[in-house]
Amino acid sequence: MKVVLAQPRGFCAGVVRAIDIVERALTKYGAPIYVRHEIVHNRHVVETLKAKGAVFVKELSEVPAGAVTVFSAHGVARSVQDDAKLRSLPVLDATCPLVTKVHNQGRRYVTQGRKLVLVGHAGHPEVVGTLGQIDAEVHLVQTAADVATLPLALDTPIAYITQTTLSVDDTRSIIEALTSRFTDVIGPDIRDICYATQNRQAAVRQLTGLVDVLLVVGARNSSNSNRLRDVGEEAGLPSYLVADGSEVDPAWLVGARTIGLTAGASAPEVLVDSVIDALRRIGPVEVSILDGTEENITFNLPFELRSPEPAAAQNAAA
Repeated sequence: MKVVLAQPRGFCAGVVRAIDIVERALTKYGAPIYVRHEIVHNRHVVETLKAKGAVFVKELSEVPAGAVTVFSAHGVARSVQDDAKLRSLPVLDATCPLVTKVHNQGRRYVTQGRKLVLVGHAGHPEVVGTLGQIDAEVHLVQTAADVATLPLALDTPIAYITQTTLSVDDTRSIIEALTSRFTDVIGPDIRDICYATQNRQAAVRQLTGLVDVLLVVGARNSSNSNRLRDVGEEAGLPSYLVADGSEVDPAWLVGARTIGLTAGASAPEVLVDSVIDALRRIGPVEVSILDGTEENITFNLPFELRSPEPAAAQNAAA
């Protein structure tokens, strides 16, 4: 069978930075390092870091006094930051800079006197953190239908921000509903939407016309990975989300000559390799890579971790 790899796929700059922060902290301060929530939504990454001395906790109250603490890439509410300060915990903030940018945009819109609308999924860690970063009422909308229920006058000045794991395409219908209902609506420039989410979905759309089946490598609780599978299904393509090669069902591939393969932004390449290995156990495989966007974006690390040079985050996750 032929296997076509999406380009780009897998780790984005925010995920590389977050994993790098934990790796460098372990090198500089020694184990254990405490991480509030999963550093990124991928069990393989979490288990690998656990084996190296990272301890993952649900709440800050589980962190011992004085222990080095890392906030996950999804961001946290201001109350969590305040609690860490109150306990004098040394904190390394792995919040993706694009998530931080959303927080800053939201605060700026509020200071302009606008009512703020957050487009996102209720309960997602990033949404919980964003809601807790804005010192004003924030209206969460998950679908275009939710816009009709907003308890706001039609001439209310509105501003919207979006969860970073949603692409331009994911949010388009909701933004159109906002601009149709309200007379004064502003939001971030299209260039401020997370590049990684958009690029990975665009690559899957390219794949859908070339393959018979789509396999997406990613975690069940990864929003962007689930959405990649959705993009395949919306194109009428049998699409499956797998954590690694062990979850590939040969029955999915019966009659398929070409398999599309991609990975969510928090899935390391080693898991893509495991899927290819699983396919090779089924039959001969010819692998090619789709022409696509080359990503060369990097984000700065916290100042205290910028030396010495770390091991590559991808290798650390492998």
